[in-house]
Amino acid sequence: MAITEFLPKEYGYVVLVLVFYCFLNLWMGAQVGRARKRYNVQFPTLYAIESENKDAKLFNCVQRGHQNSLEMMPMYFILMILGGLKHPCICTGLGLLYNISRFFYFKGYSTGDPMKRLTIGKYGFLGLLGLMICTISFGVTLIRG
Repeated sequence: MAITEFLPKEYGYVVLVLVFYCFLNLWMGAQVGRARKRYNVQFPTLYAIESENKDAKLFNCVQRGHQNSLEMMPMYFILMILGGLKHPCICTGLGLLYNISRFFYFKGYSTGDPMKRLTIGKYGFLGLLGLMICTISFGVTLIRG
């Protein structure tokens, strides 16, 4: 028996939204690579030091925008994967909200003004909250059998 026999057909949307996030993450990583060249921050330096590089804050904001997205990725993925088992359409919508807001979070952060990350980027937290509720619902359903 194939695993697809146990999954709702709409679960494919959940999978595609997760792959979309992977592409977004690769794009953010490429932006960090460009910022390394633009602001002269060589590997393996993770963050530039302001006393050594006049553009340190600009580079660090690009780096931090990507790093924060990486830090949130495991939680986002597990909530999408599990919550989507019971609520694939709702999780797809919430995942798209999260992905789009993550793009704006990164773009805002990359300006060098960290507060700009929250202009549209703050809505990603609503997406995560919704995904948590869907995952809790799935867990309760499992417990009740």
